[in-house]
Amino acid sequence: MSYEIVMYTRLAGCPYIRTAKRVFDRFTIPYREVFIDEDEAANQRVLDWTGFKSVPTIIVARPGEDLPHEDPAPLEGRSPKGVDRGSMITEPGEVQLEEWLRKHGFIE
Repeated sequence: MSYEIVMYTRLAGCPYIRTAKRVFDRFTIPYREVFIDEDEAANQRVLDWTGFKSVPTIIVARPGEDLPHEDPAPLEGRSPKGVDRGSMITEPGEVQLEEWLRKHGFIE
């Protein structure tokens, strides 16, 4: 089964959102955005997953779905920033995001 990238984001940009979009564009990786400031259920999911309104929270999902294809690893009380949780990564830096995408087969 093929998977897609879903990026939970917000309308007001931030450096981490710009970084993620730059990486996706550089490698021509299609992604779908879900705006937490326009979708209360999405906002609540990000809060449940990260403990904060942390964007971008990027997941690997089945096509057309808004949930990770497998449960993300627990945070165990730490900040979600840059943590590879398997099917999810939140607020990654450029190198972290590239490594995560490589691990999931989106780039070589």
